[in-house]
Amino acid sequence: MAVIFEKPTLLRRIAPLFQGFDGPLAFAVFLLAGAGLLIMYSSGYDHGTRFADHGRNMLIAGGIMFVVAQIPPQRLMAFAVPMYVGGVALLIAVAIFGITRKGATRWLNIGVTVIQPSEILKIAMPLMLAWWFQKREGQLRPFDFLVAVLLLLVPVALIMKQPDLGTSLLVMAAGLAVIFFAGLSWRLIVPPVVLALVCITLLVLFEPQLCADGIRWPVLHDYQQQRICTLLDPTRDPLGRGFHIIQGMIAIGSGGLFGKGFMAGTQTHLEFIPERTTDFIFAAFSEEFGLVGNLLLIGAFIFLILRGLAIALDAPTLFARLLAGAVTMIFFTYAFVNMGMVSGILPVVGVPLPFISYGGTAMVTLGLAVGILMSIAKSKRLIQS
Repeated sequence: MAVIFEKPTLLRRIAPLFQGFDGPLAFAVFLLAGAGLLIMYSSGYDHGTRFADHGRNMLIAGGIMFVVAQIPPQRLMAFAVPMYVGGVALLIAVAIFGITRKGATRWLNIGVTVIQPSEILKIAMPLMLAWWFQKREGQLRPFDFLVAVLLLLVPVALIMKQPDLGTSLLVMAAGLAVIFFAGLSWRLIVPPVVLALVCITLLVLFEPQLCADGIRWPVLHDYQQQRICTLLDPTRDPLGRGFHIIQGMIAIGSGGLFGKGFMAGTQTHLEFIPERTTDFIFAAFSEEFGLVGNLLLIGAFIFLILRGLAIALDAPTLFARLLAGAVTMIFFTYAFVNMGMVSGILPVVGVPLPFISYGGTAMVTLGLAVGILMSIAKSKRLIQS
């Protein structure tokens, strides 16, 4: 008697790869990616190959997300120490013989290509700290938090030295999120927050004296000081340092309630927004889709962040919970800082808007971050099944 084996179809063979994928998270990313393609076509169709390159970057990020989603969280732990040590080593190499462009030494030639090592730390930092606290689960002491802070400060200091304030803020935010979710006492959190609020208040009150010509602030570079002073009073140099902020606010305000319409933004297409496809793409979006469009975009980001936090809350291990929470806060920091600087409430620090702004390296980092969240969500569902 002959035995007949039925050959499975291609769909049945690849279906297990998608088993456990988080639908709400994928839907949120799909909405943001769609909005990004829409506004990129409008603002970048006459900007060389920006739209096509943006679509290519999204496909690459999607591929990375899919691959990373197949790796269980316990396997991700194995990458924590090598990624962190390798990233810090590359940052030291940048400080010694990095490539300088426009006054910043952020790039390293590795022969095959030129890389920006600071991007690695956006993911390596939360991975490392999540690994650190996982190893000490159930026996955390104040000393463990001190070590975590030192692990965080080393790469942040090296990145700030480049100088790259935007990336250093993102790395610091991801690391602080892990430390906070690990159980840092509120007694240690409140004093620095209060001190920061006091400093901001004093800075606003004494802005004319602190930003007067010839006054130099310690710690910050001159250009960083100028960005803060320009934020406090963009009209002090309306055709120079304050130009981006002023034009961004004009574009946002001119959008009104419903916007000027798709591809009808005058500030965008008359070249008044210099970085309309990268850092200031939110201004272009606001002009064309107005307040209603902004609320929908912000709603999509909020949905993404809440879904990420829900995945973190439901994660099976401490490592997975801390990593998912930190990765989610990366999305929040990206979106909050970008929208804040374009709206004139934060200094311009060169942070892209997730899935909206043009940028290959940032898109790859975002794809990796979504893949990590998918991996954690998938592991939980497989355990339950």
